[in-house]
Amino acid sequence: MIKRKINKIFQDYCKIFPVIAIIGPRQCGKTTFAKAIAPNLDKPYIYLDMENPSDYNKLENAPYYFSAHTDKCIIIDEIQNKQNLFPLIRSVVDENKKKCSFIILGSAEPELLRQSLETLGGRIGYIELGPFSYSEIMSKYNLKKHHFCGGFPLAYLSENEGSSLIWIDNFIKTYLERDLPLLGLKVNPLRVRRLWEMLAWQTGSLLNYNNISKSLGISNHTVSSYIDFLEGAFMVTRLQPFFHNMKKRIVKSPKIYISDTGVLHRLLRLSDYEQLLGNPLIGHSWETFVVNQIIFEKPDDIDLYFYRTHAGAEADIVFSKGLIPVALAEIKFSSSPSITRSFSNSIKEFNLKMNFILIPDNENYKIKGNVSVCGFRNFIKDILPKI
Repeated sequence: MIKRKINKIFQDYCKIFPVIAIIGPRQCGKTTFAKAIAPNLDKPYIYLDMENPSDYNKLENAPYYFSAHTDKCIIIDEIQNKQNLFPLIRSVVDENKKKCSFIILGSAEPELLRQSLETLGGRIGYIELGPFSYSEIMSKYNLKKHHFCGGFPLAYLSENEGSSLIWIDNFIKTYLERDLPLLGLKVNPLRVRRLWEMLAWQTGSLLNYNNISKSLGISNHTVSSYIDFLEGAFMVTRLQPFFHNMKKRIVKSPKIYISDTGVLHRLLRLSDYEQLLGNPLIGHSWETFVVNQIIFEKPDDIDLYFYRTHAGAEADIVFSKGLIPVALAEIKFSSSPSITRSFSNSIKEFNLKMNFILIPDNENYKIKGNVSVCGFRNFIKDILPKI
């Protein structure tokens, strides 16, 4: 069992909320985590999987079932398949007033599980679990494998690259043909796959709705709604621009990232790491990997943005606390990076003490007075927690 980063916050939530929701993409380890921690709860537990017909049928008369097990913690997996349970769960926890009465696992963000927000407000704590992050697997860490295969447990832990690729291909197929329709995206899977592949080619770049809408023959609004579903299912991430100086002409479009680089590389039809090294998107792939890992590993009080102006200033990441920027980073797939003019312009505009160029090599050195070249592992392990 690989210890997951959310373990501590889960223990804290058990003392606060009657309902705890663990949300994240399918196959990221939610079920494994829940079954591992359940024996350590201070009460008996029952596990129900809403994709198991037998368990699903047990909740056909859910009021009776819940009333028969008020002394237990009821774990309900894939809750999005039975969203009509939310009002009933609310009434049960309001009547019993016990902490950790329900643990619900779902493969969609709260925005796609709107009933949970509407009916369980103040009673539920959300914890997001993603694919493996660096800190969770650093004892057996392989940077190239993590970058190429991504962090989904069954992909990263596969015995060989071929098995990993087969698993990811089937994961993508299942999401397109079953999971997204279950979440409400009633669209031809082939169209959604084309969109997903187009987003893969744009990963690490500004999101261009016009180009996508023209290629797919649909409106910008429809493209945006499809991307909303992919983001709500944890398959893509939009990084918003930071408005540092309102007098500057700042790019307003978000940047788009595929949320797992293993999925990204299969959408790009890449079969091994050598192909990736020869692909023109290698820099964008590395940026996607680093941004995803920083999202997983960053302190809770840090928000992430990017910065770009029409005058030529650019930073891949702006680390901020609230609206106060505290550090900048540029991400380079290089062993001997230099400070680009666009990053230099951003450093001058923000005038911060902490500015980093993040690279794959395990190095850390000053390249200029207030700019450090920093290896990915060093940054994640030693620097990011202190920003």
